[in-house]
Amino acid sequence: MKKLVFGTCAVFAAISLNAAVIATVNGQDVSDEDIGLLLRQFPNVSYEKLPEDAKQQVLNQAIDRKLLIENAIKNGIEKDKEFISTLEKVKNEIALEIWMKKEFEKVKVSDSSIKKFYDENQNTFVQPERVKASHILVNTEDEAKKIIKELGSLKGKAMIDKFAEFAKSNVDQTSQTGGDLGWFSKNDPFIAEFKNAAFALKKGEVSKAPVKTQFGYHVIYLEDKQAEKKLPFDEVKEQIANGLKGEEFRKNIEVQAKALRDKAKIEIKK
Repeated sequence: MKKLVFGTCAVFAAISLNAAVIATVNGQDVSDEDIGLLLRQFPNVSYEKLPEDAKQQVLNQAIDRKLLIENAIKNGIEKDKEFISTLEKVKNEIALEIWMKKEFEKVKVSDSSIKKFYDENQNTFVQPERVKASHILVNTEDEAKKIIKELGSLKGKAMIDKFAEFAKSNVDQTSQTGGDLGWFSKNDPFIAEFKNAAFALKKGEVSKAPVKTQFGYHVIYLEDKQAEKKLPFDEVKEQIANGLKGEEFRKNIEVQAKALRDKAKIEIKK
């Protein structure tokens, strides 16, 4: 199967005319775009689904960032030679990014071509078995065993709440998300020991023994599990459309670049 190429640049996702305002700082908006910048290292994390204390922590960081930017501008950073030089370079990149975004938006694909691609590549649209899990990560096996014992005495919401409470002290970055790891399949890049242990659990079950990996000792809670399934057309239609548009966009850009190169005076200096 030919790989679909979405050749647009990162700024596409960052440009929004309808950003939701979450707070204001000295009259400046703190929007969901500001939150997104802080959470970009956690691609599977949704701000809305974070525990309340984690949401507050992220929001406070966004507010601090606004205040620091405001302070930098008040202190004359915009007159700094390095700032001016860097800004000129960035302006060229932004010009290209926005032009490419508009070029991408011009590309149209027909419903029939989308359906044809789906019909000819049905094996591609199979979602493998996957699980939704959270974990508690500690440094020692004894700590993990104590946690498992305490969780074993609880049921339902009480157990889930206690699990999330323990996960706030995780020794990795998931402490900010209550240990939530989202959905993943056996094909995803998780540590084998962890992945095997997670898939061995039943829905709603907590691991009965600590799971040791290079990062420490894990206690795993399996929130949900889904069997392998073929994805229906309506569910992947937009994905296919974007992929086909991306491929057509790439071809268009190559044609335009070649035409410009043919007319340009180019001197390559060794």
